[in-house]
Amino acid sequence: MTIQWFPGHMAKARRQVTEKLALIDVVIELLDARLPLSSRNPMIDEIVSDKPRLILLNKADLADEKATEEWISYFRGLGVRTLPIDALSGKGVNKLPELCREQASEMLAKRAEKGMQARAIRIMILGIPNVGKSSLINRLSKRAVAQTGDRPAVTKAQQWVKMGDTLELLDTPGILWPKFEDQMVGLRLAASGAIKDELIDFTEVALFVIAYMMHYYPERLIERFKLKELPEDKVTMLEEIGKKRGCLVSGGQIDYDKAAELFLRELRSGKLGRVTLERPIDWEMEEPIGKPVSFPE
Repeated sequence: MTIQWFPGHMAKARRQVTEKLALIDVVIELLDARLPLSSRNPMIDEIVSDKPRLILLNKADLADEKATEEWISYFRGLGVRTLPIDALSGKGVNKLPELCREQASEMLAKRAEKGMQARAIRIMILGIPNVGKSSLINRLSKRAVAQTGDRPAVTKAQQWVKMGDTLELLDTPGILWPKFEDQMVGLRLAASGAIKDELIDFTEVALFVIAYMMHYYPERLIERFKLKELPEDKVTMLEEIGKKRGCLVSGGQIDYDKAAELFLRELRSGKLGRVTLERPIDWEMEEPIGKPVSFPE
């Protein structure tokens, strides 16, 4: 699945981020806890350079807790402080101001040495569309200052958000890269809802997730769809889902696309349990789990 999506406002956003970076003390990189590396914009390392940085794994309530611990260890190995949060409920968010102060401690010390007046720590929040930036800002500011939505590209412009006298946040539009070079990245993002549904093939994405869950979460599929045992392959599993959900067309044939869409809706809403769609080890495998194959006509 090759998806090209780089609207003009995103190109403008990258330019604006680069221009504003000189004003920033700490960069907060917001990732989806269910797919941390796939939800990282590869341009961010280049853009942010050596600025103090925090990584937040948002939607941790939907992610596998054990896998999240693996990702925290992974980023710790890269020297980046990482915190799992749920921006909607606020879990973990209360720790963020203190972590920002820790990251900005060197800057604060230098200002004090020079006898400069204390000022608020300036924070930039970066992340791809639909990862929860607006929800985080609203949670931190304790008021609805940022527009939220369950679809990508809701945020269209930058805005400063004050948090008392100690912190100021700069929200930015989501940034996606011009082309998903890695097919697996595109599939994971599509599964999570980070890509507009009009641009994806539901069946292909669902088959990817099913294959992954058959490997890591077989009991979830058996329990959710009331199966006696797990089918032998992902296509048969999708057919079982179609039967259980009444996704049939004339002649009793399975409506694969409808079954796939319903399956993805259940995944995104958490009805399939806490599911993480990638682990550090998946990036080391020559043949990733769930790699697409030709679908029978």
